[in-house]
Amino acid sequence: MKSTKTKKVKKINDKTVIATLDIGKNVQHGYFRAPNGNDVEPFAFYNSKKSFNTFWQKLCQFKDKEGLEQIVIGFESTGPYAEPLFHFLRKKPVKLVQVNPVHTKRVKELTGNSPNKTDKKDPRVIADVICLGHALTLVVPEGPAAQLRRLTQARQRAIENRTSMKNQLQHLIFVIFPEFLALLKISTKTARYFIKHYMTPEKIFALGLESIGQIFKKVSRGKLGQDRAKQLYEAAKNSIGISEGQQSIVLEIEHLVGRIDAEDQFVDSLEKQMCVYLQQIPYSQNILSIKGLGQVTAAGLIGEVADFNKFDTISEIMKLAGLDLYEISSGNRRGQRRISKRGRPLMRKLLFFAAINAVKSKGIMHEKYQQMLDRGMLKMKALIAISRKLLGLIFAIVRDNTKYVDNYSDNYHYKLAA
Repeated sequence: MKSTKTKKVKKINDKTVIATLDIGKNVQHGYFRAPNGNDVEPFAFYNSKKSFNTFWQKLCQFKDKEGLEQIVIGFESTGPYAEPLFHFLRKKPVKLVQVNPVHTKRVKELTGNSPNKTDKKDPRVIADVICLGHALTLVVPEGPAAQLRRLTQARQRAIENRTSMKNQLQHLIFVIFPEFLALLKISTKTARYFIKHYMTPEKIFALGLESIGQIFKKVSRGKLGQDRAKQLYEAAKNSIGISEGQQSIVLEIEHLVGRIDAEDQFVDSLEKQMCVYLQQIPYSQNILSIKGLGQVTAAGLIGEVADFNKFDTISEIMKLAGLDLYEISSGNRRGQRRISKRGRPLMRKLLFFAAINAVKSKGIMHEKYQQMLDRGMLKMKALIAISRKLLGLIFAIVRDNTKYVDNYSDNYHYKLAA
């Protein structure tokens, strides 16, 4: 895998041409600048192979005309629209860098003392940011890591879609049987069984108390008993849900339930594929040695990072995750330290849920978490601090090619004493 760590780019030397791109869905805008200040007017080209080749030829001609040796191509961090062009350029002898949109927004104000935003102005501003040395090299996953990134992103979208459908389902159920939601969570198997087969209060009441109790016992495997069955029976008997247009609502509920089931199956298939590709990552077992860190979380983190081995320091990977700290202080006032959140949001989300698991009673960070709470730290801040510690732990384990040892410091001191 190529060296693709997110690392700050040093100022451009006098032998390098800067080419910048303002990415669009259909039209891109390119711009070239030489170290002596010579440049070309921003020009438009399209998302096609012919236009990409024209852009490359024009860039090579400009480089030769100015007598330069190297090319740096930069653009703002964007969504999928940059990917075809990015994969075209990565095969060329160039250095690809990305610029934080926050930086371009602030530098833009200096250009003409105006917040004016145009397709012609933006490439120039991106070039200014690169000249100042504030660009970052790209994180480029390849092989199994690239598969993991795509699978992780697909899983996240599927989960968001499923959550949206569950919210719609709750709204519809509330209209025809509001008491149902107070007794059963729709995420449970028992609730889903009743939603599929006996959604209306009339159908549930018609079952009778004994049949409802038998269903509870069978589907919940004894977790829900006769008391809950009686509550549901009484709720169905005295429900305030509407009956007008009820059949149409039930039809939509059935449709949503089918889609949720399909999304569940899709998420399961994605997670299985993630586990397959995870086994192809050489250091995956090192990460999995951390107690409480599951395969899906490990696969997701590797997909987001691309390759832990391509990072030299923990600060670089903290910045990639947006977990690097900053404060705003002035004079005698000292501001609170916060995380920047200028990184990969899905990576932060994975680490946050891993932190929740790590601070449980038997988790590896339980004692550390309790110490933070005892010092008066808010729970949310403590969990973010644990997220940072977990990321640091993963980085160290991969860097040293070792595995996690529980109570390592205690065992180490014991060996020294012996």
